[in-house]
Amino acid sequence: MVAPAEIRIGEKGRAALEVKLVFGVSTVTSAFATSPMKLLTPRARAQSVWAYTGSFGGGLLAGDETQLDLKLDANTRCFLGTQASTKVYRNPSRRPCGHRTQATLEAGSLLVFAPDPVQVFADSSYSQRQEFHLASGAGLAFVDWFSAGRVARGERWEFEHLQSRNDVFIAGERAFVDSILLSPDDGLLTSQHRAGRFNCFAVLLLVGPPVQDAAKRLLQEISARPVERGGQFICSASPVRDGALLRVAGENVEQVGRELQRHLNCLSALLGDNPWARKW
Repeated sequence: MVAPAEIRIGEKGRAALEVKLVFGVSTVTSAFATSPMKLLTPRARAQSVWAYTGSFGGGLLAGDETQLDLKLDANTRCFLGTQASTKVYRNPSRRPCGHRTQATLEAGSLLVFAPDPVQVFADSSYSQRQEFHLASGAGLAFVDWFSAGRVARGERWEFEHLQSRNDVFIAGERAFVDSILLSPDDGLLTSQHRAGRFNCFAVLLLVGPPVQDAAKRLLQEISARPVERGGQFICSASPVRDGALLRVAGENVEQVGRELQRHLNCLSALLGDNPWARKW
């Protein structure tokens, strides 16, 4: 974890957020960002802190490499979202372009990490690596999703490279890893056994005591849901250490977003309000 004061002013694309308990209330005690990243904290002191990341220009250009560092002290709560989808613009030269997240959660803390989807344009390349280090008793609700591109313009899965890896560590031990690599070098992305008819894929991870009840409800609901042949979206859920994992594939982003929101709404009481009520 890099504290905001340790980030040099000239270091591009870095942001850091630290949340501590001040007189029993979650409070932003440090926040910092350098271009092209932006960090907004509209709720800096409350039952849960709310923060949003963004970027100048609305997305990532060729050569942009950004990093977000989060630190939640014991018994704090934080919601982290984005202003809009992360757009990855054309990068025909395939220069390095990507993002990295490092998050540390102390005992009893809760992080709801729910950005909007990554939208990878045609001829673009993007790599993402995110690590979450949880102390015993911490909780994490984590969303990672991406779309096919500008589908309304007839652009589907026409990027050059998309890679995403997510690691969760509990008390120093790796408890979860999810890694995906999509590249036309391995075959047509729109083929039946790859993206097929779907234009959006998502994962939702609920892990740790604070979200244990939500994880149980998710597993019960998805296991009881019938499988619809040829449906516009499909879901699967599986238990993981101290929680549950949901995977969703949909023909459009809005369907997937509604499904994610349904499962995240139950966390509103922990956050003190519903951050998705006026967004999705």
